Amino acid sequence: MATARVAVIGGSGFYQMDGLSDIEERAVETPFGSPSDSVVLGTLDGERVAFLPRHGRGHRISPTHLNVRANIYALKTLGVDTLLSFSAVGSLREHIEPTSFVVPDQLFDHTKSRSSSFFGQGIVAHVGMAEPYCPCLRDTLIAAGHAEGSTVHDGGQYICIEGPQFSTVGESKTYRQWGMDIIGMTAATEAKLAREAEMCYATLAAVTDFDVWHPDHATVTTEMILANLSKNVENGKRIVRDAIRRVTPLRDCSCRSALASAIATNPDVVPGDVRERLGLFVGKYLR
Repeated sequence: MATARVAVIGGSGFYQMDGLSDIEERAVETPFGSPSDSVVLGTLDGERVAFLPRHGRGHRISPTHLNVRANIYALKTLGVDTLLSFSAVGSLREHIEPTSFVVPDQLFDHTKSRSSSFFGQGIVAHVGMAEPYCPCLRDTLIAAGHAEGSTVHDGGQYICIEGPQFSTVGESKTYRQWGMDIIGMTAATEAKLAREAEMCYATLAAVTDFDVWHPDHATVTTEMILANLSKNVENGKRIVRDAIRRVTPLRDCSCRSALASAIATNPDVVPGDVRERLGLFVGKYLR
């Protein structure tokens, strides 16, 4: 089976990875169902890369109904240990302007209906999420953004809401009071599952609007978001491509061993079907 060490999950407006050669598509089935789309494997600047459009080609799947467990599992099956995410977000701060980028360093999970763990039935694991994004991969994205001449904000708190509706004014103002900087609908679930899969994960967040808190800007609409994304997605693709060139196989982070001390269940009582389903993640720890 063809493999890739680095993967890109493309969000709204980012439905294909430019510059790939030797392309093949893999329809990967997982114990958690089907991922959002076939995974595209190709070579980019000498690096084998996997690409998955988060919402499916044509933007068919809403944030609430994304099968993130299947997405992460499928990429892990293909050998991925480094995951770059591209996401559209709204800004909750005056200085974070539309068409700029943010590489957030913190997350607040405000979702309600997501399956955000591979564990819980037959085996329990509690991974650390104090730093939800890989610090080394964050540095890589920031360096790539600066090298490409884009406005990239280093750090920020990303609040992940359920959606698919946008915020009310009251909600948006409350999130600002809570200290949140940007708002989106996908990163929290991906970050948690990537950590359980022992992947390095970071997000390049493309700012499309001021959400609805800003009195001098129009109410956020899908049309507005897509218009600003069209201006920014090409810059985002260049940043991601540059970041892939900068990714090194060995990094000084704990992402790759997140499960080493996280499994609470006695291996002797883990059911066989659970061992089989999660062997991709826990096999090395349950011997």
